[in-house]
Amino acid sequence: MDEFTYRDGSLWCEGVSLTSVANRFGTPTYVYSANTLIDHYRRFAKAFDAVNPLICFSAKALSNVHLLRLLGQEGAGIDAVSGGELHRATVAGIDPERTVLAGVGKSEDELRDAVRRKIRCINVESEAEVELLSRIAREEGERPRLAIRVNPDVAPDQRTPARTTTGTRGGKFGVDIERAAALFAHAAADRSLRIEGFHVHLGSPIFDPQVYATALDRLLGLVARLEAEGHRITTLNLGGGFPAEYVDRTAPSWDDFAEVIVHRLAGFRRGGGQVIFEPGRTIAANAGILLSTVRYLKQAGDQQLAVIDAGMTHLARAAMYDSYHFMWPVLPPAEAVPVSRDVSGLAGLTAYDVVGPICESSDYLARGRSLPVLAAGDHLAIFTAGAYGMTMTSNYNSQLRPAEVLVQGDQVTLVRRRETYADLVALELLDTSDHRDG
Repeated sequence: MDEFTYRDGSLWCEGVSLTSVANRFGTPTYVYSANTLIDHYRRFAKAFDAVNPLICFSAKALSNVHLLRLLGQEGAGIDAVSGGELHRATVAGIDPERTVLAGVGKSEDELRDAVRRKIRCINVESEAEVELLSRIAREEGERPRLAIRVNPDVAPDQRTPARTTTGTRGGKFGVDIERAAALFAHAAADRSLRIEGFHVHLGSPIFDPQVYATALDRLLGLVARLEAEGHRITTLNLGGGFPAEYVDRTAPSWDDFAEVIVHRLAGFRRGGGQVIFEPGRTIAANAGILLSTVRYLKQAGDQQLAVIDAGMTHLARAAMYDSYHFMWPVLPPAEAVPVSRDVSGLAGLTAYDVVGPICESSDYLARGRSLPVLAAGDHLAIFTAGAYGMTMTSNYNSQLRPAEVLVQGDQVTLVRRRETYADLVALELLDTSDHRDG
């Protein structure tokens, strides 16, 4: 699953002790395993090899340019949802032919940038966006490629949070499937555009492969209807949403998803069609942890609280989605070294509410979590934090964003330095002398 393992009683990332990382770089710090990231990408690609997909890693999950470059060297493209992520893809050296742009509210500048970069595909989400893209294309003298994001009205399984469900009717994303054929025909008649196919994204994480099967069946029905009318569909983008292991052995394998997806796409692929996937969480989540330090222990009513230096500004998922992240000391007592994330059989554990330093009542990373007895100064590792961890950090409470460290073998590289107070106010210290009244 990952290369964060306990060795001689201490947590290591590949060939590097995380105690040494904490001592060298401080906390909170995100630590990524390069070998885990690469291994997950390769195994995902192998599972779907029969349809030879273009795999565009979802930059919203993990956007550090060093890690995007690492995936790009493996052949990955980038799924961007903003002009900023397009820029990151460029800095990371990702070929525009392997870059796609999505997003329900793209600005005119973002669309124009995508057209000028000649990216592989723009996933449009409304009739109005098609009209704007058409105007930009004429002004730029380009003929951009696009796909229509379809909302197939497929409900995910019950384990998918409502706040990350994106494929049901009435949501803000995509075009209702009953309107998609007319919009495709309209775009196909526009000589300034090259409409190639369709895009779907159902939510994240999705644990039931049959959710993809249902959506794909509906999508292929739409394709058959349009082809019967004389249109040619050359691109089908199934998005991302594949799960990660937040708890041991609870998520289906990539082969389980491939089993219901690949044979449905076989005919499309034989006809020369391009399949695109946009995985993010499933590749990156277990490739990263958030390294933190216990600041205080306190009693609050009947609850034992561990106050750590990482909170909702450093890892927002628990406060936003009530999500679960396994956490454990970097140096646990000898009798409490875990061999898996099932620690129910370990002795000497205490129930803690693990909280951060943020002035919000929702700043809990765990409630009633069984952990070894903690002491101030202990380093605590928060696992499965490689996706939607650093990308969702903020400066709320004027907190500084953490550092990011990449480990490959026994090599440690600082890939983003910790913010400073100077960074915090840098954009506010403007020379306003030319803008004063009078």
